[in-house]
Amino acid sequence: MTEKRRPNLRMLADELRLSVTTVSRALKDGPEVHPDTISRVKAAAEAAGYVPNLHGRALRTGSTRNLTAILPMETRDYLSDILKLPLMEGMTMAARQLGYTLTIFSTTPEESPQENLEQVLRSGGADGIVITRMLAADPRIPYLLERGIPFIAFGRSDLDWDYAYVDVDNERIAYEATSLLIECGRRRIALQLLTREDQYSAMRLAGYRKAIEDHALTFDPELIGQEDFTMEASERWIERLLDGASPPSGLVCANELGLLGALSALRKRGLMPGHDFSIATRDNTRIARYLSAPLVAHSVDMVTVGRALVEGLVLQIEHPDNPLTQQVFAGEISVVGDE
Repeated sequence: MTEKRRPNLRMLADELRLSVTTVSRALKDGPEVHPDTISRVKAAAEAAGYVPNLHGRALRTGSTRNLTAILPMETRDYLSDILKLPLMEGMTMAARQLGYTLTIFSTTPEESPQENLEQVLRSGGADGIVITRMLAADPRIPYLLERGIPFIAFGRSDLDWDYAYVDVDNERIAYEATSLLIECGRRRIALQLLTREDQYSAMRLAGYRKAIEDHALTFDPELIGQEDFTMEASERWIERLLDGASPPSGLVCANELGLLGALSALRKRGLMPGHDFSIATRDNTRIARYLSAPLVAHSVDMVTVGRALVEGLVLQIEHPDNPLTQQVFAGEISVVGDE
């Protein structure tokens, strides 16, 4: 094939001296096409670098075989996207295995989730959507349900609507992490949260508060931090708390970036993690396991979570009458690092 243009069905058909219909059916493993012909067509398509025209197929069938995941960055930090890589890996692998492509629509933390969603829908390039960073009364849920658009949420809202979701039990994880620090003898424990409005933070706060109350301690709102916890922001916040009149002796981190900032603040003041100050951290990237510090690590297999999101979305697209996916991952708590 000598043409420099992108190869198409007509070019493959001409080269193989077959009809366009036969080539098209062979690429779809049509039962009416002889297996030898299917093998010959697929070999020629691969050699030519043939890629199906998704826009043309969408016009013909109403399907793009593409999914879009809207993933806002957690913080404006050089390492912020690393925290989402396992989730993206799981979604990408599942989409490929199910015969779909996956588009990641990345946004900044301050952008409107509703406007981001509407922008994706205007493009018309997805059969289904993954939404994240859920709000207590998330307007995207009724918006999508009323329009009959397949979607799955990473997280839950407080709305009384039946919709597909995959979530992490953040309340239980925060409860267990806080309880472990208390059992280590820590009585004043700080908590890092991210966006004030999202359910991830609300559930973590609920779990933390319940642990404080169950251990007959006093809840102190001055120990709760809510901001974009980059490494620098975490370091500054912990330094302010340590310099206060009644400093904390423990911390439940928002994420791995918060952990690194907190460790830097402790090092500057000559405080030893595990001895002078105890830390519990989210560790979905497994970073904590490579730090020379004793830590309480709570982790979730985010690759598996990503797979579950895409599998649940595709199930909804291809079998709309089946029960919706509604799955919650418990996560694990462990102690890591040198004693």
